[in-house]
Amino acid sequence: MTEHWYSEVSSAEVKQFRCLESGKAFAFKNSLIQHAVVHSRVKNFKCDECGKQFTDKSIRTKHLLIHSGMKNFKCDECGKQFTDKSNLTKHLLIHSGVKNFKCDECGKLFPRKGDLTRHLLIHSGVKNFKCDECGKLFAQNRDLTQHLLIHSGVKNFKCDECGKRFAQKGNLTKHLLIHSGVKNFKCDECGKLYTQKGVLTKHLLIHSGVKNFKCDECGKRFARKSVLTRHLLIHSGVKNFKCDECGKLFAQKGVLTRHLLIHSGVKNFKCDECGKRFAQKSVLTQHLLIHSGVRNFKCDECGKQFARKEKLTKHLLIHSGVKNFKCDECGKQFTDKSNRRKHLLIHSGVKNFKCDECGKRFTRKVHLTRHLLIHSGVKNFKCDECGKLFARKGVLTRHLLIHSGVKNFKCDECGRRFAQKCDLTKHLLIHSGVNNFRCDECGKRFTRKVHLTQHLLIHSGVKNFKCDECGKRFTRKVHLTQHLLIHSGVKNFKCDECGKRFAQKGELTKHLLVHSGVKNFKCGECGKQFGLKNNLTKHLLNHCKGKSF
Repeated sequence: MTEHWYSEVSSAEVKQFRCLESGKAFAFKNSLIQHAVVHSRVKNFKCDECGKQFTDKSIRTKHLLIHSGMKNFKCDECGKQFTDKSNLTKHLLIHSGVKNFKCDECGKLFPRKGDLTRHLLIHSGVKNFKCDECGKLFAQNRDLTQHLLIHSGVKNFKCDECGKRFAQKGNLTKHLLIHSGVKNFKCDECGKLYTQKGVLTKHLLIHSGVKNFKCDECGKRFARKSVLTRHLLIHSGVKNFKCDECGKLFAQKGVLTRHLLIHSGVKNFKCDECGKRFAQKSVLTQHLLIHSGVRNFKCDECGKQFARKEKLTKHLLIHSGVKNFKCDECGKQFTDKSNRRKHLLIHSGVKNFKCDECGKRFTRKVHLTRHLLIHSGVKNFKCDECGKLFARKGVLTRHLLIHSGVKNFKCDECGRRFAQKCDLTKHLLIHSGVNNFRCDECGKRFTRKVHLTQHLLIHSGVKNFKCDECGKRFTRKVHLTQHLLIHSGVKNFKCDECGKRFAQKGELTKHLLVHSGVKNFKCGECGKQFGLKNNLTKHLLNHCKGKSF
């Protein structure tokens, strides 16, 4: 050994021999010589158990105690045991609460200088230890060693509470805090409690608003790199986790685990406001925003407000006009994949949700829930224009379009205009000529099942709606409502040709056929033609007089 690698310090100091490589000082020259081997990188002493190599024989001797399983040094504070007394001594610093070593970068305190030294590697950005399995880099070899346990698949540490297994004991220890229910770390911003300080620290990034990690695919930003990494799996399209119940695939195991709660039927989280139950607490938390009435996310296009940002994001797709998800059955396109998935249930024909009141079946539970409002008779949403009541706010909103007079949806066949696209779609069935719904009583055919159902009331003879003015009875309430206009004397629909007035627009439309001169209904007996079918029907009665059957 040459003398350039060390220096003697003042004899007044306890540690007279200092290493010029690391600055570390020793009381004895022999200790410094042993230490110098570390810098030489020469490791001549190998452990026969695990193959690990060491610069000094005494260090290997200490290491062999790990494989022996002997831990004779116990901590009286927490019961943890150690193979070496020096490790116990270091451990006791944790319980003392004394942290004399401070990081100048972030201010974090440590009980031991070695811990601070390792911590500083984080700020240096130097990561010299690479995982050959996934390419991830680490600042310390021991971090890489722990990480490799993930790829090994070996999980020797089991939780006695829930059976979950872990590759590292430290992770099991952290996990046990969940079952303990002890949450000593509180967020001063929102009051949320956590079992670990580290989790609280991560949570605080949400309130900071700082999102330094950006997705190059979609531009979305994240507060933590790990969250960005998970997000990137969405764009990769790789979904390695499959649900054995329904076959659905997921990019992350955690998402699959949460999904499985749906099939379990277990819903332990109940809403105190409406009694609705949920499988996950996070879903309940989101649901509670509905009752709070707080909607902080507003659409700049139409002014609609939402309780959650992701709902606003989905809504904005409507205004964009982009519909990338197409139904292979009917060609209908959707802005969102989930909406297409729901739509596909229509084509499947599967209707597992039945109404106990009328027997009607539905493809989705939410549709059954809305339908049940009809039977409840509760109508809390009133139209200020005409006083009509509705069971659902959405139906009222659509109804208001009638009063607005705005009809943006036009039929290319006949020019008729509609306030809603769904009404136009229904109307187009008339022009299609498709009448798949037939009445077994009289053979009349209809384009829609609802029309057949309404028609069948005629054959039933049931007329539950009575006019208090004249006693006339009707099969449907809408017919009674139209009839009442006769007694009101109000006739708001005027014929521009002759000035005649009508109580209903439909009557005016029929009357206009008189002026048009169009007579599409011809009598097979005498050849006489009529503008209205009911006039032909009345005429045919004349031919029937005197005839015997």
